[in-house]
Amino acid sequence: MSNYTGLAEKFGTPTYVYDLDVVAESRDQLFGLLPEGFQLYYALKANPHPEIARELRAGGCRAEISSTGELANALAAGFDPGEILYTGPGKTDGELEHAIAAGVRLFSVESLSDLQHVGAAAEKHGVTASCLLRVNTTQGNASSGIRMMGRPSQFGIDAETLPSLMPALKAVPGTRVVGAHFFTMSNAKDEDSLLGEYEFVLQSAAQLRQEVGLPLEFLDIGGGFSSPYAVPGPRTDYPKLRAGLEVLLDLYLPEWRDGGMELACESGRYLSGTSGSLLAGVVNVKESRGQRFVILDAGINTLGGLSGLGRLLPAAVGIEGEGLQVGSLVGPLCTPGDALAKAAKLPELAAGDIVTVPNVGAYGVTASLISFLGRPAPTEVVVRGGDVVSVSRLDYQRAYEVSP
Repeated sequence: MSNYTGLAEKFGTPTYVYDLDVVAESRDQLFGLLPEGFQLYYALKANPHPEIARELRAGGCRAEISSTGELANALAAGFDPGEILYTGPGKTDGELEHAIAAGVRLFSVESLSDLQHVGAAAEKHGVTASCLLRVNTTQGNASSGIRMMGRPSQFGIDAETLPSLMPALKAVPGTRVVGAHFFTMSNAKDEDSLLGEYEFVLQSAAQLRQEVGLPLEFLDIGGGFSSPYAVPGPRTDYPKLRAGLEVLLDLYLPEWRDGGMELACESGRYLSGTSGSLLAGVVNVKESRGQRFVILDAGINTLGGLSGLGRLLPAAVGIEGEGLQVGSLVGPLCTPGDALAKAAKLPELAAGDIVTVPNVGAYGVTASLISFLGRPAPTEVVVRGGDVVSVSRLDYQRAYEVSP
């Protein structure tokens, strides 16, 4: 059973527990896998909890955001707004003006018009925004993981259009193109595939600089680091990554060793995923036509509500303490879609028991159908060294702009 059972008894279920010691271990491990001098951005979409973000900032991470809500969380965690990277394909004029007013100066842009919107907002505030061109490459080398580029997409500027677009991109008032942003894949478990993808990125960046004049003061080569989600297991290790990346950088961008450019990677799930556990209570156990159903007080409103995207929830959630009983783990919602695992190997469970879903520090509460059917959000408990740091719960309520 989980070491956090006492917290469930104290604060009830469903409850998320985030261990800041594990956050720090993940952060330090990933920094150790990268060449010296790499910047590491934490994608707040994985988990915007201020305590997690603050722990990552304390160890040298910067923040990557894509909304004013994430900006508020990043600032609450103490990130320097001048070092925050603002990304995303749907930046509105209002959001851009808000971010620039707050001190954000670095943006990843997806098109010429996106860059023009950034420039217009920057000019209103009398500043110049530094911008990375997100490049939609035509192909990649990875054989595993989730492909993010190489097809028609709202993300990135198609690489083949850069020769004709570059003069206009460099001339947008209020902006200065300082580099490129690549994000070609996600959740790569195979180290050779990850290195192959990075080789393609570095080769592409060097080629675009030479052929079309792409500036490379700053190069974000993306992420792709794998970590288990809602199943037992450790973070993926990449023992050859650091040396392999150094070799590739020496080959394609040798000036990196002289500080000729700033290099960065980004991660969400690797930095926060293994820090979180979901404690759920067993509400009932029933049999239906020869099948056992274990009904929990946590369902897709609490975990994995984005499973419909086909990239977050695994085929079966795995709880700690596998047993010999076969049954389905389901949630409390009034929809047959509220199923966390089917034909799972479970211990003997009864109403009142507590189960633990591990490795849900990323894509948990805020990646779920939190307001579906009006159930309260789960409690979130942050611990360090066995001590409780904070206890909170997201609150959602209707705010009327015009009274009825």
